[in-house]
Amino acid sequence: MSNAKVLPLVDARVEPCCPPLTERPLTAEEAARTAAMFKALGDPVRLRLFSLVASHEGGEACVCDISDVGVSQPTVSHHLKKLKEAGLLASERRGTWVYYRVEPSVLAALGHVLGRVTA
Repeated sequence: MSNAKVLPLVDARVEPCCPPLTERPLTAEEAARTAAMFKALGDPVRLRLFSLVASHEGGEACVCDISDVGVSQPTVSHHLKKLKEAGLLASERRGTWVYYRVEPSVLAALGHVLGRVTA
């Protein structure tokens, strides 16, 4: 018997955290929330881990599949914790392994904040 848990489908219509930067100035709360996400992604190892999870087949990755990023396992765990604290990743323990997935609408929200540049 498998311990695998079926994850719920995410609603792609989840509202982004903030308006595009070109739409109006961010409030202090919006700026703090958005800065925390970009700060977490500002570290090359974290950005690489986030990319590994986001691009992994099935939209989630076991920590055992993404830990080879040139730093020790405790450092990988630290960086994954920071990504979770910033609201960029969610995790689920399955037996002895932890699986990570990108939080619903995070990629869309980050792209939405940056807005579209028109030439």
